Amino acid sequence: MTSTEIRPPSVLSEECKEVVANAVRHILAAVGEDVERDGLQRTPERVARMYDELLEGYLTDPEELLNNALFDVEYDQMVVVKDIEFYSMCEHHMIPFFGYAHVGYLPTDKVIGLSKIPRLVEMFARRLQVQERMTHQVAEFLGNLINPRGVGVVIEATHLCAVMRGVKKHHTKMVTSAMVGEFRENVTTRDEFMAHIRHQAGNLL
Repeated sequence: MTSTEIRPPSVLSEECKEVVANAVRHILAAVGEDVERDGLQRTPERVARMYDELLEGYLTDPEELLNNALFDVEYDQMVVVKDIEFYSMCEHHMIPFFGYAHVGYLPTDKVIGLSKIPRLVEMFARRLQVQERMTHQVAEFLGNLINPRGVGVVIEATHLCAVMRGVKKHHTKMVTSAMVGEFRENVTTRDEFMAHIRHQAGNLL
């Protein structure tokens, strides 16, 4: 890990990790597995460490995350950061959903450092989530942070709870959006944002 990477403190204490590991042992035994066979002996501990990593967003400090990356800039046109890859955990079945987030805003007197918007998405993704809430959280946080004239967030994701189980539709994707301020009130602004996120790189050259 480089000095610029932000690693929050552990979500789970060592005692809690052992509780998770014991629960995994019970699950393995309940489904008929031999918890002592070679491939599974260390699986409970691995799962506990995995949850500690996947849920680290609960303990991410937003102020440390931003690290003073707010800048006074005379720029009043739309800023868009798109195709932000993320992985999250569905709170209903505790299996992953993953995809891309697209975030845009109209600044007033401040802009946020480029790398910070993907980090904000990551902060909210690394929790037990539903996509609708996550979309709203990103928009609300960014709006409160820099007080822009408007914020737009679109998230498109594949949910393994719909792919691996349930309806088992492999190509199903869910799209959610949150439009705030001018993105909600002005159809031209909203259309500009949607056009930006639809463009492929090759079409912009």
